[in-house]
Amino acid sequence: MSTTQTPPVLAAELAQAWADIQRHHPELPDLAAPESLIGESSSACGHELSFERLLHEAVHGIAAARGVRDTSRAGRYHNRRFLAIAEEMGLDHPDEPHPSSGFSLVSLTPEAKRRYRPTIEHLQRALKAHSAATAGDTARSFRGPAARHGSSGGGVRVKAVCDCGRNVRVVPSVLAQAPIVCGGCGKPFRIPEGVTAAAS
Repeated sequence: MSTTQTPPVLAAELAQAWADIQRHHPELPDLAAPESLIGESSSACGHELSFERLLHEAVHGIAAARGVRDTSRAGRYHNRRFLAIAEEMGLDHPDEPHPSSGFSLVSLTPEAKRRYRPTIEHLQRALKAHSAATAGDTARSFRGPAARHGSSGGGVRVKAVCDCGRNVRVVPSVLAQAPIVCGGCGKPFRIPEGVTAAAS
């Protein structure tokens, strides 16, 4: 595998791993924007991108499909409804919840590791290649809108606006990867000049 892997290639690998999860859990919705997971971090859902983190996100996907409210406190606290779905999908958690994030810190069960072994290995190779390709990035590199708006891509969202007046909250590094198009007017959302991550 090439060590010059770009985010779109990694996004395709994430989509493939998601499709493998769907084979075992058909009610899981499609992953609309796999590239949104690249560069995104969350202390509640795990900082590092991995198959375990992808399966965690799939739990949220199934919860959404079922209409189950699996978190509270702005998505930080993962409740017992989250844990019940996580256990269905091959994730485990210590008996006691974390005071601020609940049951978010789940880990793969031995059975899930066996079930997904080829997918886990394939995704690990893709992530390693992506890391190698981006390791040479320096502070002098141009990072596009994410750098101009004061976000390191660590999950801090800012308001992006559309000419028709609609707005969304988005991680600047995600918006920098590809346009997010408004479903109302068909024009791309943009981050207004002068808006910083600190303003969110």
